[in-house]
Amino acid sequence: MSQSVLAAYFPYGAPELQQFYQRFMTKGLVIAAILHLVGIGSYHAPDWLRKLGIIGEEPPPMRTVRIMKYSELGPPPSITNTSAAPAISVAAPTVKPSIGIPVPVPDAEINPEQTIATQTEMAEAAPVADVGDGGSGGVAVIESDIKIEDDGPPPDFVAFEKAPEVVKPVTPKYPELARRAGMEGTVFVRVWVDKEGKVRKVEIQKSDAEIFNQPAIEAAEQMVFTPAVQGGSPVSVWVAMPFKFKLNTK
Repeated sequence: MSQSVLAAYFPYGAPELQQFYQRFMTKGLVIAAILHLVGIGSYHAPDWLRKLGIIGEEPPPMRTVRIMKYSELGPPPSITNTSAAPAISVAAPTVKPSIGIPVPVPDAEINPEQTIATQTEMAEAAPVADVGDGGSGGVAVIESDIKIEDDGPPPDFVAFEKAPEVVKPVTPKYPELARRAGMEGTVFVRVWVDKEGKVRKVEIQKSDAEIFNQPAIEAAEQMVFTPAVQGGSPVSVWVAMPFKFKLNTK
């Protein structure tokens, strides 16, 4: 009896919550539909307004065009080159510029007319060029100097069959200040000997005292060597050599 009375006043399932659920569910669906319509409408609104004539058409993109005069373009390239340069035949010196090592031969094989041109003679030689000008016999002279130089300092290691030899040794000058102070030492230098046996550059590798560096460099620059030989031809190499500064106590 008591349970039926309680069920009559307090029904199972909380009907007030069911009423709130139905009401808020309806409000949520209406709000979601309105938001979707607003989003879609804002996206398509410009197109609809243009179709209705409320707003004007969107202006087309701007393009920049440069207008040039025909005279500024210049002449078109020619398919056939009618003004081709005439052929040039150059008469080079009869003596081929080369640097070699004299080799002794028997006297019977010596040609008295054959000589070895020096670098000065080769530099003074001016080849003559005959320019064909359609039969008019024009001749042009091209003056040029022939100069043989090394292509720069050699690498640290260069293979050679014959090492350079000192032809003109030079004794460095002993600094007076070091002499008075009783200083002694050794300077190791690296000398660039070119294909003619001349010293092109001197670098200090190791020194016991800086006061001996400059006299060692000046002495090395005045020295003359025989060039290093590789495959029968002279090559540029680096040569390491010491300069000893020692007081004569005798």
